[in-house]
Amino acid sequence: MSFELTILGCSSASPSFHRNPSAQVLNVEERYFLIDCGEGTQMQLRRNKIRMQKINHILISHLHGDHYFGLVGLLSTFHLLGRQTELHIHGPEALKDIVYTQFKASKTYLKFDMYFHVLNFKEPALVFEDKKVDVYSFPMKHSVEACGFVIREKMKPRKINRKAVDDYEVPLYELNKVKDGADFVMEDGAVVENAKLTFDPNPSLSYAYCSDTAYYPEICKSIKGVSLLYHEATFANDHKDLAKQTKHSTAEQAGLIAKEAMVEQLIIGHYSARYMDLNVLLDESKEEFENTILAQDGLKISLRP
Repeated sequence: MSFELTILGCSSASPSFHRNPSAQVLNVEERYFLIDCGEGTQMQLRRNKIRMQKINHILISHLHGDHYFGLVGLLSTFHLLGRQTELHIHGPEALKDIVYTQFKASKTYLKFDMYFHVLNFKEPALVFEDKKVDVYSFPMKHSVEACGFVIREKMKPRKINRKAVDDYEVPLYELNKVKDGADFVMEDGAVVENAKLTFDPNPSLSYAYCSDTAYYPEICKSIKGVSLLYHEATFANDHKDLAKQTKHSTAEQAGLIAKEAMVEQLIIGHYSARYMDLNVLLDESKEEFENTILAQDGLKISLRP
C-alpha cells in the first residue's frame, strides 16, 4: 500500500540553483498524479527515479509559467519514448490551445491519446475518481483563476476477524460482502452483525495542494482534516504587504490555514528566491501550526495509516 508525495520543485516564479519551479508527484496505490509542471519537471522526474510512463493524470492549477512551462517538453518526451497509454490533463480551458499550438508549429503528432478536462474555478468539483481514490478541485484566490486539489483515499474495506468468521462458518464467497459492511445471515435465518465479524478498517489518507493563493480561509472547507497539506509560503511577515498585493501567502498565514482546517501535517513551499535561509519561514509558520516542515526538491513523504 502506498501514499507517497515527492516534491520535484518548490520555488516561486524564479527558479534558483537549489529549487526548481512548482511540480510534485503523488503516488496513491500506484496511481501517479503529477501536480503542476514547472520548467525542468521532466529532469526532476529522472533525478527522483519516477517512471514517466506511470503518470496518467496531470493537474495544472493555473496558467502562470512556473506551474506549466515544463508541460510541452514533458509531453514531447512521452512521445519520443513511445508512450501509447492515454493521458488525462486537468487544467484551465486555454491550456489545450497552448499545448496544441506548440505541437502544430513543430509538426509533432503524438503517438498517444490526450484528453483535456477543464477545471471548475467557481466551486469545488470532482475531477477524477475510481474505486480507490477521489480527486477534487476547489477555487483559490490569486491574480488569475487558480485551483487547489485534494486527493482522498476512499473508505477502505473492513478487516476480517478470522476467528469470528470461522466460528460462524461464513463461506468464502460471502467475505467480500462482509468486508463491505454487510451482516451475515446463517442458514437458520439468524443474523450475525458485521461488527462481530470484522475490525475497523485503516483510516483513509488524504493530501491537499494549495499553491498559488492569497490568505483565503474559504479553502478550509475543502481541505478539512487532511493527512497532509502543502500550502504556499512565498513570503515572510516582512513582506506581508507584498503578499497581499501579489495575492500570495506568508508562512504565518499558511500556518493559520493549517490550524483552522485541522490538518495533521503542513508542508510549506513556493518560496520567494529572496530567502536563502528558509528557517525564518519555518519559524513563522510554526508559531501558528507546530507540525510544519519545509518543502525541499527531492523530499519524499510516505504516509501510513
